[in-house]
Amino acid sequence: MNKVVVITGAGAGAGRAAAEEFARHGCDVALLSRDTARLERAVGELESRYGVRALGIPTDVADAKRVEQAASRVEEELGPIDVWVNVAMATVFAPVSKLTAEEFERGTQVTYLGQVHGTMAALSRMRARNRGTIVNVGSALAYRSVPLQSIYCGAKFAVRGFTEALRSEIIYDRLKVHLTMVDLPALNTPQFDWSLNKMGRKAKPVAPIFEPEVAARAIYFAATHKRRQIWVGFPTVKAILANRVAPGLLDKYLAKAGYEGQLTDEPLDPNAPSNLFDPVPGDYGAHGRFGSESKDASGEMFAVRHHRFLCALAGIGIAGGIGLLIRKGRGA
Repeated sequence: MNKVVVITGAGAGAGRAAAEEFARHGCDVALLSRDTARLERAVGELESRYGVRALGIPTDVADAKRVEQAASRVEEELGPIDVWVNVAMATVFAPVSKLTAEEFERGTQVTYLGQVHGTMAALSRMRARNRGTIVNVGSALAYRSVPLQSIYCGAKFAVRGFTEALRSEIIYDRLKVHLTMVDLPALNTPQFDWSLNKMGRKAKPVAPIFEPEVAARAIYFAATHKRRQIWVGFPTVKAILANRVAPGLLDKYLAKAGYEGQLTDEPLDPNAPSNLFDPVPGDYGAHGRFGSESKDASGEMFAVRHHRFLCALAGIGIAGGIGLLIRKGRGA
């Protein structure tokens, strides 16, 4: 019987790519997102392409009751949930001085509480069966904040804190439920065209940029291997480690480069869509408009997936080096 996987934010971007990745591996998938038409298209494509069962459930993850109802429907129509992946997010490109309390509240509800709601719905069912996997999707920005995205960064920091607290509780309760977190780099997704933007110029991801399939493969790997956490892409590793070593220097660097690094020279249409409070209709998929600049693979993720093999090679190399030194020493 196929595994049943629930993915939030599955209408577009990394969530849509993750749904494709799980379906490609033979999993039945439930897609949670707000736009009904986009969900219907995604469901049709996954079923026809991979022969799996797919279920689209229009859901605003900021609404805990709707998430709980969606979880119940998944189990009624597809069966017990094996994997729950929290991807849904919202961001605003603007300095704090231009944001409203309502925008902070909404962005936090989607990006942070959406993961809380999804985790709670999944965990209540997995606890009863004493099995299952929950994947929370984080970001390099959960460790090193950048200007113009205070809502998103604050929410991702909260996701990390929530995940770490819950992980200890799961260990205490001796549950066989695996909780993991995948921290992503900049991705080529539609969010840069439909996120609320108050800067007057089109937004862009900070290079280097990765295709959403890189994130999807990491999410699938995290869901099928017992890893506590995965940092995707060397830029994520650099940002996290650099912030540990020299946070003050990064503050000053980002004060100079953080604005221009997230904005193009193209003027923003005053009537540009925003998905913060309402979904943006349209035939959006996993990808954004930065395909020519994006990488479709991550060397760092290759190392994560094949760490045992690489460690063995390193061990052989070290042993060979020691043996050579010993032989030289004896010859002397």
